[in-house]
Amino acid sequence: MPGPRLEGKVAIVTGAGSQVDDGIGNGRAAAILMAREGARVLLVDRKPEAADVTRLQILDDGGEAEVFAADVTYSAACEAMVAKAMDLWGRLDILDNNVGIGGGGTVETVEEALWDRVMEVNVKGMMLASKHAVPAMRQSGGGSIINVSSIAAMRPGRLTPYAASKGAVISLTYAMAVDHARDGIRVNCVAPGPVYTPMVYAAGMSDELRERRRDASLLRIEGTGWDIGNAVLFLASEEARYITGIVLPVDGGVLLTSPGRRG
Repeated sequence: MPGPRLEGKVAIVTGAGSQVDDGIGNGRAAAILMAREGARVLLVDRKPEAADVTRLQILDDGGEAEVFAADVTYSAACEAMVAKAMDLWGRLDILDNNVGIGGGGTVETVEEALWDRVMEVNVKGMMLASKHAVPAMRQSGGGSIINVSSIAAMRPGRLTPYAASKGAVISLTYAMAVDHARDGIRVNCVAPGPVYTPMVYAAGMSDELRERRRDASLLRIEGTGWDIGNAVLFLASEEARYITGIVLPVDGGVLLTSPGRRG
């Protein structure tokens, strides 16, 4: 019988908490799933109390995880985050760049401060986390970086700051995949569709809108954080050893439909 898929690996998951204590967002799901497969996971969040809920869930499963408080928009925080993983476990194999915020409007209506903040969190944060993770992964013999984008990058609509930032994440993924392949570092991107996560329901989504989103899927099912987490787990594992520089939509087929169309 093969062992756990990530046995002996060390992972960092940014945005590993949740806006709702018992909610399963993308980062929390990925962290739990990777720990179940044997990875030791550093749970990074601006709110350490939120990440600690994830840690307790991992411990309940018999896994190993530690919490690190950091704002990934600061280079020093990202440097310290990577140093913590190396101090704890002596290596770094996986980085799940999961931190992100929303931002609506058009180029006419968006406030400049909001535009700057969305780009800072959604793009600069991933760049800085990766900047400090790459040398540690190189030292460890290679690794896997997974950047979380969104299908909004490919199918935008009234979320121009968010869509533009998530498009930049895809381009960043392509560039990093080329830059660091010789270091044995694979870089891929997961593009979630309209999944139902704490970020969504904390914003007060109505039951009607939730049902419309579910119905927009070709599969007529609702996506969750677990679906995104499973995609991250696959890309982090040796099962994806020959995959780099790809964008994996996890959207139930939403990208294949046009607005208003039902397959």
